[in-house]
Amino acid sequence: MKFKITLLLLALSAMALCQKTTTNLRLPSLISDNMVLQQKTAVKIWGKANPGKIIKVVTSWKAEGQATANGNSLWEVMLQTPKAGGPYEITISAKDTVVKIKNVLIGEVWFCSGQSNMEMPMEGWLPQCPVKNSTKEIATANFPNIRLFNVQRKISSEPLDECNGKWQECNSSSLPPFSATAYFFGKELYERIHVPVALIESAWGGTPSEAWTSYDALKKTGEFSQTLDEVKNYTTGEVDKFNRWIKEHRQVVVDQKAGADKWKNLNFQDETCSSPDFDDNTWPLMKLPQAWEGTKVGDFDGIMWFRKSIDVPEQLVGKDLILSLGPIDDMDRVYFNGKLVGATEIEGMWQVERNYAIPSELVKPGKNTIAVRVLDIQGGGGIDGHAEQMKLGIKGDNTSESVSLSGDWKYMPAAELLGNVFYMYDIAKGEFFFKSRPKVLNPSLPTVLYNGMVKPFLPYKIKGVIWYQGEANVGRAAQYAKIFPAMIENWRAAWGIKDMPFYFVQIAPWIYSGKEFSESSELKEAQAEALKLSNTGMVVTSDIGTVDNIHPPFKEDVGLRLASLALAKNYGVSLPFSGPVYKSMRVEKNKIILQFSHIEGGLVAKKGELKEFEIAGSDGKYFPATAKIIGNEVVVFSSQVTKPVSVRYCWHNGSEASLFNKAGLPASLFRTKK
Repeated sequence: MKFKITLLLLALSAMALCQKTTTNLRLPSLISDNMVLQQKTAVKIWGKANPGKIIKVVTSWKAEGQATANGNSLWEVMLQTPKAGGPYEITISAKDTVVKIKNVLIGEVWFCSGQSNMEMPMEGWLPQCPVKNSTKEIATANFPNIRLFNVQRKISSEPLDECNGKWQECNSSSLPPFSATAYFFGKELYERIHVPVALIESAWGGTPSEAWTSYDALKKTGEFSQTLDEVKNYTTGEVDKFNRWIKEHRQVVVDQKAGADKWKNLNFQDETCSSPDFDDNTWPLMKLPQAWEGTKVGDFDGIMWFRKSIDVPEQLVGKDLILSLGPIDDMDRVYFNGKLVGATEIEGMWQVERNYAIPSELVKPGKNTIAVRVLDIQGGGGIDGHAEQMKLGIKGDNTSESVSLSGDWKYMPAAELLGNVFYMYDIAKGEFFFKSRPKVLNPSLPTVLYNGMVKPFLPYKIKGVIWYQGEANVGRAAQYAKIFPAMIENWRAAWGIKDMPFYFVQIAPWIYSGKEFSESSELKEAQAEALKLSNTGMVVTSDIGTVDNIHPPFKEDVGLRLASLALAKNYGVSLPFSGPVYKSMRVEKNKIILQFSHIEGGLVAKKGELKEFEIAGSDGKYFPATAKIIGNEVVVFSSQVTKPVSVRYCWHNGSEASLFNKAGLPASLFRTKK
């Protein structure tokens, strides 16, 4: 018996000793094989370990240091990096643990962020949103000295220390899902300066600037005060409560599928919700067309069912019909009297009008039921075209009377998409609208993406930022003029890099709400306000947009223009980086003469003619104007304005550039007087 007790005591003593000496060394995903560290500067290597444990860091370029994990288990070591080169190794060790980080390069590190036009991958979102030259670029991608890190999406109400992602060498396998804009930027840098380049992609489509800005920075602007406090007070307990609640629901997982078939043939109570006999009397009404974000649904990604009963007039009975719904954001399955009549279940089709054939045998006299299942994966969602696009008419006969389908539809959220999992709601009970449903964060809320997708990178030394965002803030230009510069300064302070290079893309031409509206022009003007900050630069895209598609395919042009800014401003390469910028004006009789900077050898009219110029008198009413290049100036006039006061250029949604410099770069939109 004594022998057994002695053995037990020895075992317990050994266990205690093991627990006491175990370091439990952990590293963030950024500190891993294939990483790139910023050259010729002090960089941080950090992680976690049991409090009090000593961590040593030794590099093959002869820098070393050590640290002791503090009471919160955090440790960090500062190292000096040499000039660009590699590959190197970093050995991180404790008394009982050794970790080797291999294939490390020293070079230039850039953070690439924004919404969908930054997120848009090299493989595109086919078929509607391709990337020009992507097939060739992917096939020939073999750049082991360009490294890619694509951070997974993450929303958080509080600042996080870790993110999910992996460093990869740039090749034909790693490139397709990576940002096209960032890749073309990085490739141009690499081929010009011949040093390793790291690209960190942290982007999320459909998200506004305020989501990427910290709580303290937004508080100082005076914007979003109430929402900011609501997000900040969204505690860990509430997160846990929502996570427990949502996991009680039936799940549909899509991450096991790939390619064009990823979203096809999923079932979200289709047989039940499409049936003419389904009781939808308790469902609320939504006026269509519109995006559901403007309704009490709010920001919601997932599955929404719409139902409408219509009386088919006698002249349509027994005829082959066409059911038209306009564009649907993003995908859909459409049922007529319980039968599937059409489906669009691939990404990138959110601007494509839906027109589905209804065979005559499905069309009954009197009441007929239409059911539409909409699947939205990010950003806006819904049946959101124009009222005249929603109709039911005879196939091939545009002269006959049609039935309008705009107006009230019954609707109900059926499943919420979080990550790659759909969580199913009880449709019959209208569970989505239960008061007991825990609050859920969404990626459009202030600070949540800063917390989840910027904060984890702050210890990692970078050279600068490229940014492509603004579409989600259209309609709030005055506010954007405040919060976008605040975001830039916020990031610079957070990274501890004064005047950190920050180069951004002015949003491309697109018809937001009709050509006669100018909300996107005002947003572009607000973007340009940020140029008042030092070491910033703006890429103009008014010549490389697609007015019918908010995701232009010309990502190579955007990337090259961003690279030109960095090369000229930060790497000493002499090359043009800006189109003509409005500088001043003078009035001579009935004409206004405009002067510009960055003319780069002279002004040029695209296709020999200047367009999109307008002129106004003291009443502020603008008229289309004639504009001509004379020397290095532009002369603007109109017979309708005898005493001109101001000029504006490209001041409509969808306006495309006609004024360039001899370097081939377009002038930004402008107005001489607000």
